[in-house]
Amino acid sequence: MTALALDDEPQALRILETFAEKVPFLDLVASFTDAFAAMDFLRKQPVELLFLDVNMPDISGLEFLKSLPQRPLVVFTTAYAEHAVQGFDLDAVDYLLKPFALSRFLRACQKAHERLDRRADPPDFLFVKSGYERVRVGFDEILFLEAGGNYVVFVLEGNRKLASRLTMQEAEGLLPPERFVRIHRSYLVARARVERFDRYDAVVAGYTLPIGVNFRENVRF
Repeated sequence: MTALALDDEPQALRILETFAEKVPFLDLVASFTDAFAAMDFLRKQPVELLFLDVNMPDISGLEFLKSLPQRPLVVFTTAYAEHAVQGFDLDAVDYLLKPFALSRFLRACQKAHERLDRRADPPDFLFVKSGYERVRVGFDEILFLEAGGNYVVFVLEGNRKLASRLTMQEAEGLLPPERFVRIHRSYLVARARVERFDRYDAVVAGYTLPIGVNFRENVRF
């Protein structure tokens, strides 16, 4: 299980690194005191588990996690117990209150490993909140997503559309990256539905969609 640790206190990172070496199924690939350096690393090399301090000077751990388009499992680490409720609202695996013992760290790692095992056979659908309903949508039904105002429109096969009150970043986080790719600040497409493309446009099920300048180098179908 690959992991990254982020804590603005070097001593706290050293403890995490020492503990991580003792867990046979855990590979701590990187540790950072700088949140923005960690963010840049995760864009290039995603991990399965994040050990994340809550109180940091530039950005809180809670805001850091919310900013990630693809969220790994997370174990929050902090000296302040009052943040636990917010942490679990973000579906945290566990919450380690500093100073914590190796046995407590190991229990958190085991919980993360068990949850990762349950992800091994992920669902091939999601529920899209549209109005007062939650509509089940299979990943193979989705042609592309289009941002519009405060909504994202799911464009589905059969000329169906569902509007959901999401940001494009939030919608992107709900979809498996191996099946969907962002091509523009306003468009995210199903890789398998792309019929042809060049540097400027992609044709998806008959729709011609622009490829944004800032996305061209990273678009791969």
